Amino acid sequence: MRILSEPWLEGRLIRRYKRFLADVALPDGTEVTVHCPNTGAMTNCFKEGDQVFLSETRDTKRKTRFTWELSRHGAYWIGINSAKANALIGEALDKRRLAGFESVQEIKSEQRFLDSRMDFKLAFKGQPDMVMEVKSVTYRVRGNLGLFPDAPSLRAIKHLDALIEARRQGLQAALIFCAQHSGIDRIAPAVEIAPDYGAKLQAAAAVGVKIHGFKVGYQLPYAQIKRALPVEVAIKEDWQ
Repeated sequence: MRILSEPWLEGRLIRRYKRFLADVALPDGTEVTVHCPNTGAMTNCFKEGDQVFLSETRDTKRKTRFTWELSRHGAYWIGINSAKANALIGEALDKRRLAGFESVQEIKSEQRFLDSRMDFKLAFKGQPDMVMEVKSVTYRVRGNLGLFPDAPSLRAIKHLDALIEARRQGLQAALIFCAQHSGIDRIAPAVEIAPDYGAKLQAAAAVGVKIHGFKVGYQLPYAQIKRALPVEVAIKEDWQ
């Protein structure tokens, strides 16, 4: 899918602040404040001077004209926009190219389940419906390991609780970790940052929640789900 719509710009990162804002220097020397569509800490994902790629909004009511979509951080491409993970997984589902989910018959996005809004609800022939949640992974540590979450997240735990309850109700449930970092080749829970999440992930796996990892490939202005990645659910002390 196209992740950078025309017109799009390149620039250099000056700083990120207040979570949702960043200052960027454009090639002509102009400095602009842009929207950062990522609620996490973005640990190991940026530094001053990184090459960044911006999309331009046509919404005249928005305070920031540009959105920070993608970065070149050292040797790596990093997708900054967390929502793109959902869009890329959705595209792969639609094209029946998401490994393990090729037989899906019907796909509905942004579906309510209990008191949570889940990313997808899938229907399969002769099988129970499936509730699916997608998480963007960009926190990379040694050994090309991607960790999630990069900050404590009650919302992420709430989504795991919903997936566990789906299994209790006889539905299928799946958690998808989408690595939007070209240097990530395997995924695990960030137990030092969010130990409760690591324990809850193990509980979800124990009741049959399907846990999958996928890697995004970038070829500007496009991106797509490239391949499956292993997810290490069992907690190990040497991850960090």
